[in-house]
Amino acid sequence: MDTEGFYRRPLPPPSISFASPQGRQIFQEAIALGGMEGYFPLAEQFHTQSEPAFCGLGTLVMVLNALSIDPGRIWKGVWRWYGEEFLECCQPLSAVKNQGITFDEFVCLARCNGAKVQPYRYDQSNLQEFREAVKQATFLPQGLHLVVSYSRQVVGQTGDGHFSPVGGYHPERDLVLLLDVARFKYPPHWVPLTVLWNALQPIDTATGKCRGYIPVVSLSR
Repeated sequence: MDTEGFYRRPLPPPSISFASPQGRQIFQEAIALGGMEGYFPLAEQFHTQSEPAFCGLGTLVMVLNALSIDPGRIWKGVWRWYGEEFLECCQPLSAVKNQGITFDEFVCLARCNGAKVQPYRYDQSNLQEFREAVKQATFLPQGLHLVVSYSRQVVGQTGDGHFSPVGGYHPERDLVLLLDVARFKYPPHWVPLTVLWNALQPIDTATGKCRGYIPVVSLSR
């Protein structure tokens, strides 16, 4: 066995693994409270990013397919379907493979692939507005999903800038389910909403701006 590299990372607190006994209990409670309406379309399309720097692309592929947006291009065989290789209209894939994408580039990619987005950076919103955006994406029927661009360091994880789809919300515990597309590193997990909000604040050194959240809907909605 090749012992170089890493096989996943231990998930540090305050995050709670989705598949753990506690994570499952939170899931059951959140379903009963109505906070998992957005989960099932995303779970049908759960995707592992194909490159270490493709968290933005992997997240967007998952959301576009969950929204049933037709790419209008053949993926393989006779099938039209979104893959990360289609998401090259704002940055060459070779550049994304090396450095990932920024908040604004994610917005650009979503718009040029048939989605309607309204981005909010940390300094353009507040905690209550963020909580309401989470509720809208998790309590409403299929058709709206929320993506967060955040610093892993604030939630106690290794690495820094990352994109994830929001998969659910437990309103009584104030916990958000992140369907992390870097599944080779961390599993899907619950994280306190206030911690996630604070993780939107750090400045991205590539842009000199803070991160934020992005509601995504289909243009046909």
